[in-house]
Amino acid sequence: MAIGAGQCRRILAGFLMCLTATAPAQTNSAVSIEMPKSHNPLSAYSPSEVPAPQLTNSPLLTQLIRDGKLYLSLKDAIRLALENNLDLAIARYNLPIALTDILRTQAGGTFRGVNTGVVQGTPGGGVGGFGAGAPGAGAGGTTGGAGGAGAGASGLVQSTLGAGTPVLSYDPAITGTVGAEHQTSPLANLQIYGVPLLQLNTGQATVGYTQAFATGTSVSVQFNNSRQTTNSPFFNLSPVLSSMYRFSFQQQLLAGFGLGPNLRYLRIANNNRKISDIAFKDQVITTVTQIENIYWDLVDAYQQAQVSEQSLAFAQQSFDTAKKQLKLESIPEMDVMRAEAEVSKRDQDVTVARTTLQLQELLIKNALTKSLDDPVLAAMPVIPTDHLESTHAPANQAVQDLIAQALHDRPELAESDIDLVNRQISNKAAKNALLPSLSLVGFYGGSGLAGPLNPVYNIPGIPNSSTVPTDFSGAIENAFNNTAPDYYIGLNLNIPLRNRVAKADQYRSELEYRQAELRREQLRKQIRIEVRNAQYALEQTASRVDAAGKARDLAQRTFEIMQKEQTLGAGSTYQTMTAQRDLAVAELDLATAMTVYEKAKVELDRAIGSTLEDNGIKIQDALSGTADRAAP
Repeated sequence: MAIGAGQCRRILAGFLMCLTATAPAQTNSAVSIEMPKSHNPLSAYSPSEVPAPQLTNSPLLTQLIRDGKLYLSLKDAIRLALENNLDLAIARYNLPIALTDILRTQAGGTFRGVNTGVVQGTPGGGVGGFGAGAPGAGAGGTTGGAGGAGAGASGLVQSTLGAGTPVLSYDPAITGTVGAEHQTSPLANLQIYGVPLLQLNTGQATVGYTQAFATGTSVSVQFNNSRQTTNSPFFNLSPVLSSMYRFSFQQQLLAGFGLGPNLRYLRIANNNRKISDIAFKDQVITTVTQIENIYWDLVDAYQQAQVSEQSLAFAQQSFDTAKKQLKLESIPEMDVMRAEAEVSKRDQDVTVARTTLQLQELLIKNALTKSLDDPVLAAMPVIPTDHLESTHAPANQAVQDLIAQALHDRPELAESDIDLVNRQISNKAAKNALLPSLSLVGFYGGSGLAGPLNPVYNIPGIPNSSTVPTDFSGAIENAFNNTAPDYYIGLNLNIPLRNRVAKADQYRSELEYRQAELRREQLRKQIRIEVRNAQYALEQTASRVDAAGKARDLAQRTFEIMQKEQTLGAGSTYQTMTAQRDLAVAELDLATAMTVYEKAKVELDRAIGSTLEDNGIKIQDALSGTADRAAP
């Protein structure tokens, strides 16, 4: 049964898929997205699939649920974020994307660039219009994730990154051609070929090999074979068998010479991978900072709801007491009306506090989960197990020491340093491209001829005068035995007059490098300001906590005095309720002040680059998406 061309293609495709198939990757809570490797040479011709992202929440979330409530400490919140936060999940893809650039540039291809921006897509973390946000909270970056020192953000231009002479492919290539041609040519007379229509039947097989090297060298080898028959009786050989090979090389001597210009793409790609690693660390710091801010907002909302409910309960109790006293005619009706109005107002406060708490619960669940499709989880209350506590005055650590630590640990500066190295690489390559193009070229080859002598020349009594072999093996042997060599060596020179394109690129590269130097210094100044601002904010909020604590204590004593006076008949219900309301306001102010203080500490940690260390976070856990349960 005949097989069609389409069936052949499908069978071949299936065969290749079987050869290149690899065992499925082992999966855990974090799907591996590294580019698969295989020793099968045919795997280079089949696509590599990236597993679909896992959108199920990690088991830790279930372990923290008791009696239909999610009990959450700050450490647990951070662990859940490392496992489930989608900002981190998105950022993880930037690491293997950077590796694809390395693979690409190892073959001489250009780099496509990496994303070094910080994604701040976690609502409630101080951005996006949700949550209170501490003064200066949240690391730098953009919502879309584009930017960073390595990507031309902050007004920087890097259009000449990677500029220089063209880079050829370092992956060797094999080419092959096999074909047959039948040609018929009409002739004007019979004197030359002896036939009115010359028919040539030519079969040709050609194979070639080309490769370039990082020194600016390129080589190629060609091997050609042909067989030709004709209907002319005047051809000496019939058929004519020919074989030829040629080894060619070219070496750049000026522009494009050496490892510097020819490995610039690979070196930039390797540096970009380092930038991606640092940018991921920056993303982890940013996300953890946002999680801490959201958590303390949740604690604040939880305490405010409790205070509001206690205040409502007291107002309701006072109202009930007032109604009883009115029946005994021991208080005027006006006091009862005031008590009733106070209950209504505090009931409204409770409603506001409860809805605020529900919003904070939703925000933190959104930040700590991959999916909120489960309506039970979406409506589940969150109970924070860490509480706001009275604070002591912050340690009087020298600001200069904090600044020195920030200049050493902040990831943005490390990114900027590597970006400057990339620009230096491009700058040197652009200078090299200014030179004229001078290349040493040469080739060496040989050819061989074979074929049986045309019978028309076989004259009786005269020996066969042919000096060539009669088969292809003889033609190939003659091609390689140096009997008919062909060689050449020379120089190719190309001098572009005025050279304006290369000159403009080189000077532009210099300008962009100097611009990046200024941006780095600006970043250093910005970090100094951020550290000082964070330190000042911490001192101010600590003072605010002390003042709020004293005000709360004073309101507490006032309330206790008013209660005693009411018990002794010297005070009114309204005065007691007013004192209790003042106490509730003072407690709310204290909770708010303590929340801002905790978030100020979070911001100081971010400003000096110690967020991960202070929270016991290993970057490897963030990379794998599996937090270490034993972490402190």
